[in-house]
Amino acid sequence: MTLNINQQTRFFEDPPQNVAALVALEMQGKTKGIAVAINQQVIPKDRWADIPLREQDQILIISATQGG
Repeated sequence: MTLNINQQTRFFEDPPQNVAALVALEMQGKTKGIAVAINQQVIPKDRWADIPLREQDQILIISATQGG
């Protein structure tokens, strides 16, 4: 499966099945302060496990940072 994550094309032989699995893989288990959008639609955190990934999805993963 090919996904575009943060404007980088990535190929997965064994793709994550949903947004929760992708975030766990990409963020090494970190979920606090993470926002996800798929195809320009923000996905609420409580729905990550319910949203399947599809070929060529455009995914944006944003991590909040501290500082001023």
